Amino acid sequence: MTKSTIYYTHTDEAPALATASFLPIVQAYAAKANVNIETRDISLAARILAVFADKLSATQQVADALSELGKLATTPEANIIKLPNISASIPQLKAAIAELQALGFDLPDYPDEATTDTEREARARYDKVKGSAVNPVLREGNSDRRAPASVKAYARKHPHVNKPFAAGSKTRVATMGQNDFFSNEKSILLPADDTLTIKHIAADGTETALKSGLKVLASEIVDATFMSASALDAFLAKTVEQAKADDVLYSLHLKATMMKVSDPILFGHAVKVFFADTFAKHGAAIEAAGLSANDGLGAILDGLANVDGGAAIIADFNKALAEGPSVSYVNSDKGITNLHVPSDVIVDASMPALIRNGGKLWDASGAEHDTLAVIPDSSYAGIYQATIDDVIANGPLDPAKIGSVPNVGLMAQAAEEYGSHDKTFEIKADGRVEVVNAAGEVLISHQVGKGDIWRATQTKDVAVRDWVKLAVNRARATNVPAIFWLDKSRSHDAAIIAKVNEYLGDHDTNGLTIEIMAPADATKYSLGRIRQGLDTISVTGNVLRDYNTDLFPILEVGTSAKMLSIVPLLNGGGLFETGAGGSAPKHVQQFLEENYLRWDSLGEFFALAASLEHLATTTNNPKAKVLADTLDRATGTFLEQDRSPGRKIGTIDNRGSHFYLGFYWAQELAAQTDDLDLASSFKQLAATLEAAESKIVEELIAVQGKPVDIGGYYRANVELVEKAMRPSATLNSALASL
Repeated sequence: MTKSTIYYTHTDEAPALATASFLPIVQAYAAKANVNIETRDISLAARILAVFADKLSATQQVADALSELGKLATTPEANIIKLPNISASIPQLKAAIAELQALGFDLPDYPDEATTDTEREARARYDKVKGSAVNPVLREGNSDRRAPASVKAYARKHPHVNKPFAAGSKTRVATMGQNDFFSNEKSILLPADDTLTIKHIAADGTETALKSGLKVLASEIVDATFMSASALDAFLAKTVEQAKADDVLYSLHLKATMMKVSDPILFGHAVKVFFADTFAKHGAAIEAAGLSANDGLGAILDGLANVDGGAAIIADFNKALAEGPSVSYVNSDKGITNLHVPSDVIVDASMPALIRNGGKLWDASGAEHDTLAVIPDSSYAGIYQATIDDVIANGPLDPAKIGSVPNVGLMAQAAEEYGSHDKTFEIKADGRVEVVNAAGEVLISHQVGKGDIWRATQTKDVAVRDWVKLAVNRARATNVPAIFWLDKSRSHDAAIIAKVNEYLGDHDTNGLTIEIMAPADATKYSLGRIRQGLDTISVTGNVLRDYNTDLFPILEVGTSAKMLSIVPLLNGGGLFETGAGGSAPKHVQQFLEENYLRWDSLGEFFALAASLEHLATTTNNPKAKVLADTLDRATGTFLEQDRSPGRKIGTIDNRGSHFYLGFYWAQELAAQTDDLDLASSFKQLAATLEAAESKIVEELIAVQGKPVDIGGYYRANVELVEKAMRPSATLNSALASL
């Protein structure tokens, strides 16, 4: 039998550390079933080095693994396990560049304002790396994401706590509602293949091509919209006043990682408005120092430490913090506010955490307070307000009793990629932006002002057809209602609704409940059912796919990292994702300080089982099916025995959880009777691990409590990482015996 291959991604931060511990187990076990596990490095550092390969020496060059996997994803043979990766904000990108430069890689700095051809070329290369650069390349299919039955059962048996909102809670969402992306959206359906141009026409008639050669297909939906900068500033100023008047924490919730162009700009506006007096007084000096509000308060304060007169400016920032409304803190012990780092507060993770905590966040002293959650664009802010209203009215959700809200998400072929791509622009002068076809006809036009944020998105017809099919298939397989979260009053959603209604006619929907509801109404409907212990499939676009696959899992099972995420690729392959990575930076920080990694790889276990099952079918490898079935049972035992990483030093961490998963998996393989050769191969290993359990755990725990050096954050030293993540000589020897 020829070996079949699973491509395992090497990514960043905590998931990358965990891979160093878990992958040796996977490779050893898979080899016995003629399954080859190959890694591909798509970390932020590797992506940076790949786009500058021609500038590096032969020994420094790395392969463009992302492009390779992107091509693979369009083939029937694709079988890719994708771990969470850094969707780099500008501060993260700059930090990664600095680390690589210090390691001897001759890379240019990231130019905030590219004025020369050399800077423009460097900027263009870096723009291919920042933000959500990975997902649009690999996601050649739509998303099927849900809590596995074993996770749901565990959550019911060992429920986490969702706190109630206090009587009279003042926590609420503030959003614009007008002059934002939602209200200014225009949508068109392309009648035929075409090539579009996006251009800006200034008030004086000067034309600038913002984007040329934009290929579109027949029946493709193209949307365009903008957010008024002046309206944004007025809204933000009002929210600062409201937070002060209501005596609640001020908390900004954006997604400056995935929405890599638009949301850092929004973040910068918030920083400037909150510290309006400071910028009025020192704005010129801050700009002259090369510091940008878009990078956050933390970058400004760090930069001012090296500027003449910087201490006085820092003092004014601190004075403004003291005199303004209290700000929520990401880390009160280290003085890191909600406005410090754009990538620290990601709306789809931060809002569920706020709701789970009874509507409270933390101030400078670590005390909890009600919060004004500021979400400028009103497109989806309503789902969070609806959830808050429900919890206030009906009490917190009880994980021991509630149902589930799985998701079918539209994302194939970069559908609805939003604010993260080369079709988002900060407008340089008053005028208008036009989308023009090859015949010169103006398809969409917006009057814009200087500083406005304009963006366009595309959604291909094949992606919508597949999304509808996947939704119907899931509804049929589970006999659960499927709700399309679409708002007929929104231009883009109206175009999608027309397609949904048409393509539902291609399927047998008799006996199924399939409805279309606006997002806030769908939220209320789903929460009403979840409280009755009932499930409801949320069928959503790309943005809500992100939001819903954090919101409901965090309230249902305590985390989004334990979800099963399958992407059936359009051409027959499979992409298997392992959960969200929002907490990864905090886990790395603890690991470096205490040699304790609390990252939970449970989502990785589910993804691997699904990948093996897919491989067994597509390559006719029954041994792979045995691996998948036994891994699934082992994961059930893992949950029942509560072998996820503990909460404090002295308990097993990520490395210990991998040992136990491997232990239970070996036991299941040794006991199964579907493949006696595999059973024979694992009997000795299972016996060895059982006999050495105490010693292995002791070796894994013994290293905890001391700082650990891995030689870097974005491009850690491979040998140091392996040494740190595989500290049990007994376990390593047992695996080698296979």
